[in-house]
Amino acid sequence: MPKIFEYFGFIFFFYSNEHEPIHVHVTHGGCQSIFELIMLNGELVEIKVREKDGEEPLSGKDKKTAEAFICKYQKNIISKWVRFFVMKQVVRSTNIRKKL
Repeated sequence: MPKIFEYFGFIFFFYSNEHEPIHVHVTHGGCQSIFELIMLNGELVEIKVREKDGEEPLSGKDKKTAEAFICKYQKNIISKWVRFFVMKQVVRSTNIRKKL
């Protein structure tokens, strides 16, 4: 389960046996939601949020924060996805300490 980002208590990660579409799990305060990055011609066109079975979903405010983070760091997230799932490389977590 590679953790890819930490951001003021938010943890962004992949499970090691993931599937497409590219998506990232986000936890904060004991809650979790999943954000799917929908791409078209190499551009992010939509972020779909879904809930993880058996987990309390992120609050509305936390979902907005996570989505804003994903929008800003989308290229990094996609790069880490490709390196981990396609190229089978280790990805390192990045701790972001600057507010969006």
